[in-house]
Amino acid sequence: MSMTFAELLAPMTPEQFFAEYYDRKPLHIRGGLAKFAGVLSWRQINRLLDMTHIWSSQSLKLVLDGTPIPAEQYCARATSRDNDQVMQPVAAMVQDWVRRGASVVLNDVDSLTPGLAAVSHALESAGLGKAQGNVYISWQSHKAFPTHYDTHDVWAVQVEGEKTWNLWEGRADWPIPHPAFRTVSQAQHEQAKGRLREKVLLKAGDLLYLPRGWYHDALAEAPASVHIAYGVHAPLGMDLLNILHERALYDAEFRKPLPRQDGSAAAKFALTSRAALLGQRLAELCRDPKVMEVLERFVAGYRFERGGNDLLAARGLAAPEVAAAGAGEDAPAWKVLAPGTRPVRRGADWVIRTAQGSLPLAPPEAEAAGWILARPDVAEPELRAAHPAVDAPALLARLRDAGLLAAA
Repeated sequence: MSMTFAELLAPMTPEQFFAEYYDRKPLHIRGGLAKFAGVLSWRQINRLLDMTHIWSSQSLKLVLDGTPIPAEQYCARATSRDNDQVMQPVAAMVQDWVRRGASVVLNDVDSLTPGLAAVSHALESAGLGKAQGNVYISWQSHKAFPTHYDTHDVWAVQVEGEKTWNLWEGRADWPIPHPAFRTVSQAQHEQAKGRLREKVLLKAGDLLYLPRGWYHDALAEAPASVHIAYGVHAPLGMDLLNILHERALYDAEFRKPLPRQDGSAAAKFALTSRAALLGQRLAELCRDPKVMEVLERFVAGYRFERGGNDLLAARGLAAPEVAAAGAGEDAPAWKVLAPGTRPVRRGADWVIRTAQGSLPLAPPEAEAAGWILARPDVAEPELRAAHPAVDAPALLARLRDAGLLAAA
């Protein structure tokens, strides 16, 4: 599956979003059931949860009516594949809490399926920052979290059911993930959230954007609700300080000792003068073309690295995989049973010789069949993308019936 930032925002254009909404105010975009159908489904959720060893009490959390469930009440001590002691969720215990209404939170899922990664890529390709996704599964009349703000922009992608979001007028001034912003009490949040700005009902296919620091809370309206909250962490002015720190190592003025203080006016003046000099040097560094070049590369490349694996192609043992729109992990795959088999020309026709006889092919089919048989496996969307002129289902069925493919 692939998705562009324009497709994520549609029908709004990226130009309108950046001009009117980005880092300014919330945005609700209505979609339809089909818009995010390929991002995540109940079948995929269960499949992910069945990957037992990727989950721990940190990556899978339960929350009931605003109260986190202690790990000991839904996990068991287990030994990891590295012989480390871990707290591993137990399906029966998790389901028991779900029956009581506990919300399920799956953290750091933004690369676990093609659909989840597609949204991550769409956000990061727009230069918004690093996109980290969490899945929130909740049930009617049970609220997982009280009113709060996040230290990053939130992009909520609703994939199942409905959820009502309360958006308040209050907004914290660009908070960051630092203890200074994580020790705010709930009473302080309730006081700072202000009046209710609006209620937003997210339905499957809808998108909600919340700028960093915006106060909100949410409650499932349908019997079940699933949304993926992509927290997008933008590069900050604090990151420039880190770059300047590295650059200052090579400036002798920053390596010199500061003026000794003995309480005299002269000593205080010397320290103030040195601080002013260093501040001036920092301002000069901010105009240094080399520093700006490093900063530009940092901002442009501020994203997580995902995917890019094609091991057989790297060894020259198979053709590179084709990124096909709609080619999700649920697309049926076919394993090639006769690798290296090639169509051959017989006069004006093309055929593939098999144990069952000769399979005649039209020229476009012969080209597509050669492409298929040079791979270890193939999915129908990949074939459609690589050879759009060919009837993909029909060709795959013929190759299957000839004993050249088997369902993977």
